[in-house]
Amino acid sequence: MPRFDVTIAGELNLDLILYGFPEEMPPERELLADQLLLTLGSSSAIVAHDLASLGSRVGFQSKIGNDHFGRMARERLEQAGVDVSLVREAVGSVQTGLTVILQHSSRRHILTYPGTIAELSLSDLDLECLADSRHFHLSSFFLQKKLRTDVARLFQKLKSAGLTISLDTNDDPDDLWEGLRDILPCVDVFLPNAREACKIAGTNDPEAAAKQLSAFVPIVVVKLGAQGAMARRGSERFSSPAVKVTAVDPVGAGDSFDAGFLHQYLQGADLPACLAAGNLAGAFSTTRPGGTEAFRDRVHRERFYRERSG
Repeated sequence: MPRFDVTIAGELNLDLILYGFPEEMPPERELLADQLLLTLGSSSAIVAHDLASLGSRVGFQSKIGNDHFGRMARERLEQAGVDVSLVREAVGSVQTGLTVILQHSSRRHILTYPGTIAELSLSDLDLECLADSRHFHLSSFFLQKKLRTDVARLFQKLKSAGLTISLDTNDDPDDLWEGLRDILPCVDVFLPNAREACKIAGTNDPEAAAKQLSAFVPIVVVKLGAQGAMARRGSERFSSPAVKVTAVDPVGAGDSFDAGFLHQYLQGADLPACLAAGNLAGAFSTTRPGGTEAFRDRVHRERFYRERSG
């Protein structure tokens, strides 16, 4: 049996979330937040953390700076049960990345210092350990500047070792959405949100985007926020409604969806069940600030899942 259910290589950083800003932010004014939270961020790390919290065996590889933020991020993953033995510290002055999220009532600004996020390269990864798994997941394709050029090679090596692969590109800060055609044929499960799917497919219609992308990937899952999620497998289409909760914070909900979906996918569940599990995990994430705080609260997590079981 492989050592891990899922291995992940990607970014590891914290989120600094500031709440209470007005919708319009005039320049040259001192604007006051009414709450803040410093928590584990980064799509890759949130997926790893929440997968481990749900019971998957997760191995995580990344690069952090020799600083407090990096150590705190690594400790948060370790506390969740993620194997972080191959998280490396960068040599030199580059610092651990940091994302600052300015949360408004109906939208948010996302500001990121890439730092070590952009420094992880294929040479930093232990491919033998990554391959000692059933599945490999990659997030934040466009943020990982050094790794991005070798992702096709990485995917091919892992596929040849028998792993299935999932991908969540997240946003492209350059808004170019390039470099995916070479890697999508290696992907088994593609997990964009509606905006990302439309950008990649060059359409304004999420349904058309999912259909187009399904020509390249066996399973395309499109996260639709308050409308839940849909999936396409060839000519088959599936959908699942969102789970109604009292939402506190949407940060990281899409990454938590990925964790819920993949946890069921790796247990052999059918697509409707995987979608429902993704929606449940995404909704649960919103019941606490940040992408992992709900999952860190074991009592809250167990009660939430117990009340919605069956």
